[in-house]
Amino acid sequence: MTWQQLLTQNRIRQHTTSKNELEDLRGVVARDLNDAAIPGLSADRSFATAYNAALQLAKMAVACAGYRVSGIGAHQASFEAVELAIGTSVANHAAYFETCRRKRNTLDYDAAYIVSDAEASEILKQAQEFRVAVEEWIAKIYPHLAP
Repeated sequence: MTWQQLLTQNRIRQHTTSKNELEDLRGVVARDLNDAAIPGLSADRSFATAYNAALQLAKMAVACAGYRVSGIGAHQASFEAVELAIGTSVANHAAYFETCRRKRNTLDYDAAYIVSDAEASEILKQAQEFRVAVEEWIAKIYPHLAP
């Protein structure tokens, strides 16, 4: 997939981000990573909350690259576009979160208690690692947008 293909398919549109927009998203990420780690939270909720943190991190990277995901399939497009923005260094994270996207859809819309504690722990770990990768990339490529 390329930026042009995503634009042609109306899955993204051009967008200029700001430090304020990214700070707001950083707040969402911090909240969701903290909430996903709350002891006693169901594995389903922990999983979905950590997933949302990863989604917001992808949104941050895509925004830095000059785009905003739009339209149907926005979650899937976010994880495709983050790899275009950052590069292959996040390919494993993007593929992992794409797999998690499908499970998150099921637990949010169709069934309860489908996530194991191990899966919830793993997505939280992956989201925390992804946060580091995204923030390091922003600091290197877009230092004026770094925290």
